[in-house]
Amino acid sequence: MSRSRRKTPVIGFTTCRSERQDKKIWHQRWRARERTALTSTNYTDFDAYLPLLEKQVSNAWDMGKDGKQYWPKHKQSLMAELTAKHKGRTSKERASLKLRQEHKSIGK
Repeated sequence: MSRSRRKTPVIGFTTCRSERQDKKIWHQRWRARERTALTSTNYTDFDAYLPLLEKQVSNAWDMGKDGKQYWPKHKQSLMAELTAKHKGRTSKERASLKLRQEHKSIGK
């Protein structure tokens, strides 16, 4: 997977690295409500049972990543250059930091 590349540069608006905890909480809520709905249903009426939808349990906008944004290649390189200027001391170090940052933004 080290050579896998992002086909379309779309990234999430984020204040967190991962939505793992949000998804974990959502699945716990969903399973609990499904369990209660199944136990309250009669054995003869399983055909009338309707499963819960995702939107009935949680809201995607309440999670850590709020939507997605297109991030074109020229903006990625501009951001990498600004970061390299800020952190690098020599021109060689700046070039190395820029390449590393560009490689990081392309990867999955």
